[in-house]
Amino acid sequence: MTTLTTAPLAPLLAGLFDDANARSPATDPAFADLIGDQDQLMRSKTDYLSFYGRMKDLPLAVSRETGVLLYMLARSSRAAAIVEFGTSFGISTLHLAAALRDNGGGRLITTEFEPSKLARAKANLAAGGLADLVEFREGDALQTLRTGLPERIDLVLLDGAKALYPEILALLEPHLAPGALIVADNADYAPDYLTRVRSPAHGYLSVPFGDDVELSMRLG
Repeated sequence: MTTLTTAPLAPLLAGLFDDANARSPATDPAFADLIGDQDQLMRSKTDYLSFYGRMKDLPLAVSRETGVLLYMLARSSRAAAIVEFGTSFGISTLHLAAALRDNGGGRLITTEFEPSKLARAKANLAAGGLADLVEFREGDALQTLRTGLPERIDLVLLDGAKALYPEILALLEPHLAPGALIVADNADYAPDYLTRVRSPAHGYLSVPFGDDVELSMRLG
């Protein structure tokens, strides 16, 4: 038995995933004007604030499969220091914190620029009994992740504004341990990021995983 598969976390996650599936922007008429421009907005380094601001009441969660993958990667690598870009309602955060709990402890830094989402994430982590493992940072990740990082980072989840993936990676890169894993959700919207991590000359080994995840490893 694991923290992920037992109460209080298992039923909490089941409810959060059900809610996320029922509240997709693709099926909500209120967001019809955004769907057609979604590709351009997610790739933009200037328009992402308004795009994600419109989505502030939606979970924008990782898939159930990606959540389990995150837990498995963190457990198998015995991660002790994790950084997450894009907290949203904390569904991915719960998976990563559960792995830290089952690894014997550690520190998860997660950052989110939308205050209302961060408040909901904090409540969800408290309900899951995992809040003590998480440091929540509010604001623009280009600032919140500029200082106060662990000397050694074992695992990174990129799941915020896709256009910022290269810049966020650059901030974290000096702290990445050899063999550190980087999971980038919806990385197809970040071609500059993919160019970097798919080149061994830049110090990474990388492969697409599933429909929308890029899994990379820091070399040497």
